[in-house]
Amino acid sequence: MSAFRSIGQSLPRVEDDALVRGAGRFLDDIDLPDCCAVAVIRSPYAHARFRITGKAAALAMPGVIGVYAAADLTPHLRGRRLEVALPTKAFFLDVQRPVLPEDEATYVGEALAVVVAQTRAQAEDAAEQVEIEFDPLPAVADCRDALNPTSVTAHTELPHNLVADLSFEYGSMAEACADQPLEIRRNFSLHRGAAHSLETRGVVSRYDAVEAKWTVWSSTQTPHPAKRLLVSLLGVRSDQVRVVAPDLGGGFGPKLVFYPEEVIVPVLARLLGRPVKWVEDRREHCVAATQERDQHWAVRLAVDRAGKVLGLDGDMLHEHGAYTARGVNTAYGSGVTVPLPYNVPAYHLRATLALTNKVPVTPVRGAGQPQAVFVMERLLDLAARELKIDRVEIRRRNLVRPEQMPCVKPLVLRGGRPVVLDSGDFLRSMERALQAIDWDGFPARQAAAREQGRFIGIGVANYVEGTGRGPYESVCVGLAEDGRVYVKSGAAAMGQGTRTMLAQIVAESLGLNSADIRVVVGDTDQIALGFGGFNSRQTVTAGSSAHAVAGRLRDRILRVAATLLGCETDGLTLSDGRVIGVHDSKISVNFDRLAREAVGLPGFVLPDPQGPLLEVLEHTIIDDMSYSNGCAVSEVEVDPETGGVRVLRYVIAHDCGVMVNPAGVDGQIIGGIAHGLGNALLEWMGFDAQAQPVSTTLADYLLITAAEMPDISILHDQSPSPFNELGLKGVGESGVIPTPAVIASAVEDALSPWGVEITSAPITPMQIRRLIREAGSARSLAAYQPPDWVAWVQAQRQRHGGHIHVK
Repeated sequence: MSAFRSIGQSLPRVEDDALVRGAGRFLDDIDLPDCCAVAVIRSPYAHARFRITGKAAALAMPGVIGVYAAADLTPHLRGRRLEVALPTKAFFLDVQRPVLPEDEATYVGEALAVVVAQTRAQAEDAAEQVEIEFDPLPAVADCRDALNPTSVTAHTELPHNLVADLSFEYGSMAEACADQPLEIRRNFSLHRGAAHSLETRGVVSRYDAVEAKWTVWSSTQTPHPAKRLLVSLLGVRSDQVRVVAPDLGGGFGPKLVFYPEEVIVPVLARLLGRPVKWVEDRREHCVAATQERDQHWAVRLAVDRAGKVLGLDGDMLHEHGAYTARGVNTAYGSGVTVPLPYNVPAYHLRATLALTNKVPVTPVRGAGQPQAVFVMERLLDLAARELKIDRVEIRRRNLVRPEQMPCVKPLVLRGGRPVVLDSGDFLRSMERALQAIDWDGFPARQAAAREQGRFIGIGVANYVEGTGRGPYESVCVGLAEDGRVYVKSGAAAMGQGTRTMLAQIVAESLGLNSADIRVVVGDTDQIALGFGGFNSRQTVTAGSSAHAVAGRLRDRILRVAATLLGCETDGLTLSDGRVIGVHDSKISVNFDRLAREAVGLPGFVLPDPQGPLLEVLEHTIIDDMSYSNGCAVSEVEVDPETGGVRVLRYVIAHDCGVMVNPAGVDGQIIGGIAHGLGNALLEWMGFDAQAQPVSTTLADYLLITAAEMPDISILHDQSPSPFNELGLKGVGESGVIPTPAVIASAVEDALSPWGVEITSAPITPMQIRRLIREAGSARSLAAYQPPDWVAWVQAQRQRHGGHIHVK
């Protein structure tokens, strides 16, 4: 076997050499000769009729090439809308986005027209001179109002704002509550803003009139789906479009979505006969890149007097934004995730998606899972407090146990497969995290701090992350005539080490150093099929394909070598770019000679009957998801005078199956924790009553920085998944998923002298000060009243014919 052990080693990333030398190639680094620039004219209104009345002043400005609206582009397109919704029967309304709207704007930031000029500055100056008449219309600013029968609609032609309805059901809540258990009823509000990757979105396109072919560079997480959409919208053959994802400065979800600019720029490139570039600025990202918006929950947890969970039910209202840009998957992810770590005998959740006049909603890192974990973990904390038992103890009594694995949950995924927790020891993960932070010793630390006038708290949260969504990711591995091994994949790199992961898995089988393998991802001309990067999927899907294909290539290399050397394959092995004898190293042949010999000569029999090219393609089918799990424990300090929160320590014990590169896993978890701390404490995408965004710069929208990062300890467990040959699970979202929940638990503990409850996130200083001021007000379970939107949802549901069931 290999002289280099690759899988499980923290080897240097193959991507990093170019990046640290400044030789990376990001979207804005693509500087084609004679390239012109695009500026997008965006709606300043959340809802309005509009009419473009004058282009002459803009066209007369220096460097301006053209001004284009829907009427100018439609003749060059086969379709007018971006047909991107994932299949589901849950939709009541078809609200796919137009390439450009004709006369109605439905959110601030919606693209209405574009200006093309020699430079971006000239295009932006000219955009201000395009004359547009607006007739403002009433806007839907809050999804809690959207389903009120008296609400205006987000689109004038729609009859209502109920866009989709889901139901997750198993077990009997009537039986769960038959013996009058303790019932915890609460409302929760979860706010989630933008992604704010370091690099914003962008598109460059060139059209070759000789070959009648577009090359489109896009800062996308999903180049192959982007190509399929472009082929459909342009009405051309598949071989006429090439999509390339260059180096990405982060993705986090919104870059998996296909946007109007991604078809507008290629159309303009053909119309103008020259390359065209558009790069999103930061304000555009705040108003035009998709976001993951608000969720509101009204739920009930039933537990017996020993703290055993009997059932959970309730309603969740999910803001959809103005259009469907992906599907119902974020709300769906929330609904599926709630009961996963625990034994919950009965579960009934109704999820309703409402239109508003805000930017469309798609997944951001975690894709609805952090919200679900927040709700479940907060309910357990509240139940523990009512029962006067330790927060950890109530979790011990309800966590899925290792002997239950694989654990079938009575829920079905959108593809019809059941939810099966494949492996893991949830109790062990929690106990390791508790021990590492000294949970049992915290009461003494807390008492000592209070004597000093400091208020510290500790929190705990368990999570399960669904990863590795199939059905496959394509990988091709080959041996070039120069003896170098190459890997091509439909996977997409966005900073998470995809090339390194693929190189390490292939190196393991081929006896190479991973640094000697060339990896190409994100190029639709290099490999025909792919899905790209999202849902912590690529290590499982692409990694499994890479493992299978490398093994097959190894067999072919050995067959060719055995023919050349006149021996049997079982007497040979691969090492350092050579095939050598197992017992006699003098028996040897280099990879470069093997590749040349495999091509063959006229009139001679090929050394490998499978063909002359030492290249193998694989699409390993992955039907069942893999489930990572973990436990986060954190200590915080809260200043009751200012409402400020400082995170002191953060421990996470996690299990993502077999780790290909442990250092890469650590990087993903730490990045996810940073993302989660921003969600928990800082990030607020504010809108006023007219749905006008008020957080449109990084001066208003606060992100976590190094100064706010706590001391982080990461504990690894590895329970191999039985659902793929390498035992892999994903980890890209593990850090973010439990973080809002664990910080809420810790902040509430720090403020226990005031008896406050944390039922929303982000937990801002203003919120903490308000909770302290309101401390002492009566909070009776018997007095609980569901919010108005619950009744409106029920009325709309009855009016519009029920909903689907996810049983």
